[in-house]
Amino acid sequence: MIDRLEVILARYEEINNDLSDPSIFNDVKKMTELSKEKNSLEEVVSVYKNYKEILKRIEEANELIHDSELGDMAREELNTCQIQKEDLEDKLKILLLPHDPNDEKNVIVEIKGAAGGDEANIFAGDLFDMYQKYANNQGWKIDILNSIEGTAGGFTNIEFMIKGEGVYSKLKYESGAHRVQRVPVTESQGRVHTSTATVLVMPEAEEFDFELDMSEVKIDITRSSGAGGQGVNTTDSAVRVTHIPTGIIVYSQVERSQIRNKELALKILKTRLYDMKLKEKEEADDKERRNKIGTGDRSEKIRTYNYPQNRLTDHRIGFTSMNLDRIMDGDLGVVIEALINEDQKRKLAGNE
Repeated sequence: MIDRLEVILARYEEINNDLSDPSIFNDVKKMTELSKEKNSLEEVVSVYKNYKEILKRIEEANELIHDSELGDMAREELNTCQIQKEDLEDKLKILLLPHDPNDEKNVIVEIKGAAGGDEANIFAGDLFDMYQKYANNQGWKIDILNSIEGTAGGFTNIEFMIKGEGVYSKLKYESGAHRVQRVPVTESQGRVHTSTATVLVMPEAEEFDFELDMSEVKIDITRSSGAGGQGVNTTDSAVRVTHIPTGIIVYSQVERSQIRNKELALKILKTRLYDMKLKEKEEADDKERRNKIGTGDRSEKIRTYNYPQNRLTDHRIGFTSMNLDRIMDGDLGVVIEALINEDQKRKLAGNE
């Protein structure tokens, strides 16, 4: 472990030297790559420096442990340092796990009402509210990219971007089918129904991640439809983008500007294609797929929200909380933390 940490420390210092070289200022791509790499190494370097300092203190305490005057103080220092050393070693083991290069990225999330008609769309709206409140708690920003409202409330489909620090590292476990059990507002007999909404979380494709061949893209301008204020149905501002090789279609109408809708549609398309590329890579890496929590597929049932019992259950890790009301009010962190801990546990076991 020490050998790996010394290599990381040397690389970190090398990056710092490169970033201070005036010749790199004009190379935006190189500077961006180095800055990202530096940020990804900062925490492990900081913890390793603390670890080295603890080792130094242990060495000094061992030298004084038999001293007639300072021996008791040295033994107390040694005990304290040993505890800190073990804690730092555990932290370093986790930090040295393979790092997901997308963890620091913003995300594009798509939520769709699935099985259950109007109630599924209403639940899709509830999930959007949950993520919105959680994002606010984290200090993240949400931008709606496209939405189609359900006739009884909620959404048949909503796509939105969440921007902030480490968004994908926390929300990447949310992809899949979310199941709700409750008495729908549309139910007159008071019976509990089961409905589902699907969530897809994709890391935002940045400029250097994916290059879109515009010759493979068809762009159609259409008239906006649905709710959206006075501008709807009066201007041809909505944009439909089709990626010919894959058949992926993206529709954007949230902005009044045709140019802005086109930009949003292309951003979503790039992110979808980048997500496909990542999934193909994961399929090729059998070990990565085995250690992963869930498949990330929209069809996989990952979680149940039981309103009568105020219970949430994540089926992938056997996690249950009896505080569903608080989770829906934005306290999603308890679930995310459990998923991250299990992910780290599986990766540590896989490395061993």
